[in-house]
Amino acid sequence: MAMGGGGGGGHVRGRRRARKRPLSEINVTPLVDVMLVLLIIFMISAPLLTTGVPVELPKTEASAVDTNKDPVTISIDRDGAIYIDKDETAFEALASRVAEAAGEVDPTEQPIFVRADGRAPYQAVARVMARLSASGFSKLNLITDTAADVAPAAAPATELAPGASEG
Repeated sequence: MAMGGGGGGGHVRGRRRARKRPLSEINVTPLVDVMLVLLIIFMISAPLLTTGVPVELPKTEASAVDTNKDPVTISIDRDGAIYIDKDETAFEALASRVAEAAGEVDPTEQPIFVRADGRAPYQAVARVMARLSASGFSKLNLITDTAADVAPAAAPATELAPGASEG
């Protein structure tokens, strides 16, 4: 009995059986999907993490401040309590705590953002700014909400002629 060359277990020259090699490519599509989802989550949550003390900022027409350095944020709540980032601070220790938070060679060049509640006593805000200014901090910024619907201050009903003064 003879075996045919058509299909048995014999080896036919020129025809090799394709071997399955291990896949050496990494499918990066799931990795990209996960990274995009994480990017979106962090983009949404990052602005929410910057405010530590809930304050109701006054509305103004001022523009945003450009700064290259990370600022030290001082918050003043409606009762006049002072916070550096999220930590409550006594008024007497304000300058030294701000200098620690700035952590630079020259902390007086660090931008300082003062966030005061719109209902906070004006005296508390003025005292904080005066203490920081007297301590050598020169880059003080008041943080407010920008609002397009804020009406400009009403003009006086009667106008004085140029050079005239009220009697």
